[in-house]
Amino acid sequence: MWSSSLCLFAISTVVVNAFQDTSPFIFFSSSEILASSPQIASAASIDKTISTELGKCPSDIYVIVTQPGASAEDYKSTHSSPYLSRLVSGQDKQIRSSFSVANVLGEIDVSALSRTLENRCGVGTLHVDASTGLFDMVDDMKPRIIKVDFPELPTGAKRSAVVKVNDIFLSNLLDMIPSTKYSVIYTTTPVSSPRGHDSTEPSPYEMDQPMSPLVHMDLKRDIDVHGRAASNETSLPLFEKYQYFTPGLFMALFVSFILLSILYVGITALASLQVSYAAFDRENGPAAQKK
Repeated sequence: MWSSSLCLFAISTVVVNAFQDTSPFIFFSSSEILASSPQIASAASIDKTISTELGKCPSDIYVIVTQPGASAEDYKSTHSSPYLSRLVSGQDKQIRSSFSVANVLGEIDVSALSRTLENRCGVGTLHVDASTGLFDMVDDMKPRIIKVDFPELPTGAKRSAVVKVNDIFLSNLLDMIPSTKYSVIYTTTPVSSPRGHDSTEPSPYEMDQPMSPLVHMDLKRDIDVHGRAASNETSLPLFEKYQYFTPGLFMALFVSFILLSILYVGITALASLQVSYAAFDRENGPAAQKK
């Protein structure tokens, strides 16, 4: 009983660790392309299948998207990626073929796919800066590759929002394509893990290379900004530069005023006392003789 439980636990641990190094792959096209959608596949098998189908030059525009640091969980919800979900699920009548792989072992060779299209279809390449959204769109109908490189997905609460923004960016890009014959190859890379596979303890960080000149420039720019802010502060008027009446000082002055008022009332009461001078004289009348 114990041995079977341990074996099941070991197998499940291996499966979980294997899925941690996988990432999804999405493909859809307005042309008829025959391909299956397995739940898990190797990057080499997908490379072979896609290269064979794209070698037939089925489209005029080939959009190759690269999304680092992604997992299958990022695309399960229709709220984070509504456009991709609609295209892959077949809701768009313009899309005639699509398939997706939730867990791809390894990374798709995007450069090899580009070379295959360049050699067999004679296409050109157009790069899109996804961080700024700027690119040079052409109006002719020549076959082209449009490469879109998204930045790595962040970790935390903003992750789903970034996935949705990238989904909207891809939707707007496809709307501006001059041809209705296009294919989209959406590749991803696994989420980078901060822990090593051979040790359960986190490895200490070691800088491989010294700080780059760009970082030095950013630090210098930050110091210049603080220097300008300090110079602006020195040119301010005296009462705007310093705060003289702080809450603590105001409270101390208020309490001092109350105590001084009490002291003044006490001194005034003592000073108002009146005693006649006869009260301190000896009694010389009949009453004093009887005593």
